[in-house]
Amino acid sequence: MTPEPAGPMLEVENLVVDFATPRGTLRAVDGVSFSLDKQEAIGIVGESGSGKSVLARALINILAGNGTRTGTIRIGGRDIDQLTKTERKHFFGVEVAMVFQDPMTSLNPVKRIGAQLTESIRYHLGASKADANNRAVELLEQVHIPSAARRLRQYPHELSGGMRQRVVIAMALACEPKLLIADEPTTALDVTVQKTILDLIDDLRREQHMSLILITHDLGVARGRADRIGVMYAGRLLEQAASEEIFTNMRHPYTEALMQSIPDTSHPSHTRLQPIPGRPPDLLSPPIGCAFASRCRYAQADCIDIKPQLELVPFDHLHACHHPVGTSKGDQALATNLAAGETAAGLVLDDELEGVS
Repeated sequence: MTPEPAGPMLEVENLVVDFATPRGTLRAVDGVSFSLDKQEAIGIVGESGSGKSVLARALINILAGNGTRTGTIRIGGRDIDQLTKTERKHFFGVEVAMVFQDPMTSLNPVKRIGAQLTESIRYHLGASKADANNRAVELLEQVHIPSAARRLRQYPHELSGGMRQRVVIAMALACEPKLLIADEPTTALDVTVQKTILDLIDDLRREQHMSLILITHDLGVARGRADRIGVMYAGRLLEQAASEEIFTNMRHPYTEALMQSIPDTSHPSHTRLQPIPGRPPDLLSPPIGCAFASRCRYAQADCIDIKPQLELVPFDHLHACHHPVGTSKGDQALATNLAAGETAAGLVLDDELEGVS
């Protein structure tokens, strides 16, 4: 048995993903760097459009035809750009696998569940039809689908949403990957089924000693299931730290805004939620400074003009902010804005109006 190489399971360095569009180049991922240890779980959190799914697709090399990627991705110590064409065929799907957002679009509606499950087993592992069928039954039982042998003969539309998602998870686990990427695996499922699916992924990760990237828009989901959390916005990682460190000592105003938008059951009934004001920037013409400045209650003039870089603070905590939450600079910036009755959005809007006039 070949020993596993030393070092992290995943290393991402200065990853950039651009898409060519009729309106120009759109930068969906902007210089993202992070690493993931063996058997570690990281949650990538952010609103829709923040670049989370594009990041995941870049990691397994399935970008759309108009997409280009630069930067370095090493999985299990191997640079994916150095793999030969033959090696790629049996690397993605075996060493690393992905659970996609919507099981209805992940599964072929005109092929039986068994055919879709056994396909990768026979292709990657060279198993016979009988062995692949036995393995498929084991996988369905592993993800707690009852009457597993009978399910192999069914089509996706004959299963519930939760069962379809379990099938997708079983397909991802078919070749026992060392790295699993779960891209919002509970999309369109009801709350009780969401918890069951997330618990299942967590249990399987621990049982099979996998590393996990859990992509979600919900900080609460990441908290209980990820060792570390990276907060992503407008294609950049704005904050990254251990899960509990993020919750108890957050630094970026966007992280704080995400936290405050989570419903709190301890509040009285009908308490208003706190949505994040404004909208994400147009990535075809991104702002010069901080991408979150137009929505940030801490923003000052330097936030509009200068893009903040990631800084390391104690407890391996990274953040990219000129006026971090919970610091004297952040407190002073917030007090200044509150006293003036202004928001960062007002500052940006004034500048834009001056340019138009």
